[in-house]
Amino acid sequence: MTVPAQRSRRAPNRTGTALRVLLAVAVLVPAGVLFHSAWRSNDERLTVTERERHGVEYLRSLGHVTLALVDAQSGAVAGRAAAAAALRGAVEQTSAIDVRYGAELRTSERWAGLHAKIEALPDRPPADPQEAWTVYTETTDLLLALYAKVRESSGLIRDPESDTYHLQDAAGEELPEALIAAGRLADRAVLAAGRSGADRLRTASDLALARADVLSPADDLVENLRAAVENTTSRTLGGNLLSRLDGYQRAVEELSTLTRDTAAPDPIQVGAARASAQLAGSGLTTIILAELDTLLRDRVDGLTGERRIVVGALVLAVLLVLALAALPVLAARSARNGGAPAEADEPTVDGLRPTTGTESGPPPPGPPLAESALPVGAVLAAGLPPLPERRPRGTDPTGDPGRRPPLADWQDPVPAGQAAQSTAADSQAPWGRPDAR
Repeated sequence: MTVPAQRSRRAPNRTGTALRVLLAVAVLVPAGVLFHSAWRSNDERLTVTERERHGVEYLRSLGHVTLALVDAQSGAVAGRAAAAAALRGAVEQTSAIDVRYGAELRTSERWAGLHAKIEALPDRPPADPQEAWTVYTETTDLLLALYAKVRESSGLIRDPESDTYHLQDAAGEELPEALIAAGRLADRAVLAAGRSGADRLRTASDLALARADVLSPADDLVENLRAAVENTTSRTLGGNLLSRLDGYQRAVEELSTLTRDTAAPDPIQVGAARASAQLAGSGLTTIILAELDTLLRDRVDGLTGERRIVVGALVLAVLLVLALAALPVLAARSARNGGAPAEADEPTVDGLRPTTGTESGPPPPGPPLAESALPVGAVLAAGLPPLPERRPRGTDPTGDPGRRPPLADWQDPVPAGQAAQSTAADSQAPWGRPDAR
């Protein structure tokens, strides 16, 4: 009898492997597509928001140029020396900002033209105040065009949020127009004082148009700021803006009232009202741009948090796929280490597992093996202990093994003295196989 060799390990389940690969692809491909789409959308919004913040910084620098240019115009029309130092400092600051963001916002060409126009302004006031007014008006028109270019190129004019849109419209359009118009109104009043009575009708018409140029953007400014306060989530926007807005409205109303007297408006009072309106507008511009930048910065933080969530979702999907792929491997390794029966890889003899001295418990049910079932040579070759010799219970005279010989008629199967003992012993005998006794 031969002993079969050790069982070889089962070949890997190719169908299961293919299913796991398909499952991994089915999970990773949609996850990758969603990740790419979400990442691209997030990156675009983040880029747009950062560009808007750059536009806000550019608008802040242009605000200093606006104030310095309006002061220089009022001085030139009144015959005073222009505040060259303040204007030069504002120009240098804006030039530095344009170096940083001019290529991104496509403002370098317009700023170069405005810069050249400012440099060409006369250091001394011209002899004719009307000529000074005309030269500075052309310069401030270029400045307003640069404001519009910054808003358009930075994307502020297309901002989807209501509060940020109204704030950028107030700081980038309404306030610059109102401040420049207030300076022109004050200059008109100065020019009207030098005209003769024959030009009274012309003077009244010019002042009326100048007042309309001041009041119209001021009214639009109030509407924009109210809409921003009503549609914002900021807790500081309303309180910071309303007090400044009230002060600016009072200054504009005072300036408008002083210029209604077309006969002889006092240039000194008009100049003081213009300075008051300019100061209130400057403070309001600072608050608006600060609140606008805060809202944009909060948006950047929110987009950065969304980006982390997107990355975390992708990592989680990858880990899930790896876990699904590793579970069958870990289960197989656990089965080999202790979960599977130990006799699976042991050699057998005619399909019977050899017994060891460490096994315990009752033997498996079934009829006992006869001596001829397992030859001695095979037992010795397999290293198994020899089975104990069994004697037959008896042999029938006819040759039928396993049967007792018949009793004579005079013989009693059980002696009378042992009947009780035999009955008690039979009642305590175990049931089952004959050799279990």
